[in-house]
Amino acid sequence: MTVLPTRRAMIAGATASVLAVPNLARAQANWPTGTIRIICGTAAGGLTDLFSRAYGEYISRQTGQTVVVENRPGASGGIAGQAVKQAPPDGLTFILTISTTFFANRILISNLQYDPDKDFKFISAMPAGHLPLIVHRSTGVTNVRQFLDYARNNNISFGTYGAGSFPHTVAFEFNKMLDRKMVPVHYRGEAPMWNDFNSGALQAAIGSYLGSAGVLQSGVGRAIAVPTDRRMGKLPDVATYSEQGINIRVLQLKGWVGLFAPAALPDAIADRVSTLMVEAGKTEAIRKMLDTFGIDEAAMGRAASQKLYDEEGPDWIAATRQLGITPS
Repeated sequence: MTVLPTRRAMIAGATASVLAVPNLARAQANWPTGTIRIICGTAAGGLTDLFSRAYGEYISRQTGQTVVVENRPGASGGIAGQAVKQAPPDGLTFILTISTTFFANRILISNLQYDPDKDFKFISAMPAGHLPLIVHRSTGVTNVRQFLDYARNNNISFGTYGAGSFPHTVAFEFNKMLDRKMVPVHYRGEAPMWNDFNSGALQAAIGSYLGSAGVLQSGVGRAIAVPTDRRMGKLPDVATYSEQGINIRVLQLKGWVGLFAPAALPDAIADRVSTLMVEAGKTEAIRKMLDTFGIDEAAMGRAASQKLYDEEGPDWIAATRQLGITPS
């Protein structure tokens, strides 16, 4: 027998629905209503941390609310990722971290405590700039082809700032082309890597423009190639890999750090934050910061960021998987 709801029950249910919609609408319209936290997936002092603070300062000024940056390094952003996954989707908690958190961690961490594709909403990608290939002056080479020829006849120690990193991937790709394999030497960050490069312990290394500035200015190192499909503003005379006939997919990919929110964040809030990020990237303060790091592009909007994630993510994952690293 079908039991029809009473008129009182129908009115009560309708009233609850009507009340719920304005509450949600008000929450979105009044955003933000408290302190905003940006959980940074890296330690203080690096590019990701500086991005968190610079973009966070702009958001604070525009919204009139305090923005607090909390550094939670570890597991290549994995610790921060787990924390933000569990946060309320109210637009008051975000994660700003490296792309490794969403791509390589699937391979590097055996029991990942979050789903990179389902637990987050992408707000904005901030290109991290070119990572030039630097060779030691003792090699005497001036381009990638010469470097590969040199590597075929000499022992090469190739510096990377971590196992599974972009430099590690490039060394792996080069070794596919060589009978005499280069030895990737992994460091915990760029500073010790460039110290060893300066002493002659490394014949080649890849890192940031700012990190490599010392060896470039002293003449100890020479930049011979940059990735992606366009040259670097700070090194306009250095050709891309593709211009030199090295057409490897990973060398065309764009490195970035990204701002994400819990997946259930309303689109209206996500769109507003994304707009603020793009606006911030046009300010003089952030433009100066980007110039210091040799970065030619600022924060991207939601649609462009998600497109980048969807198109290049599978290639980053495949590039990491082929390294054969045992998950931790």
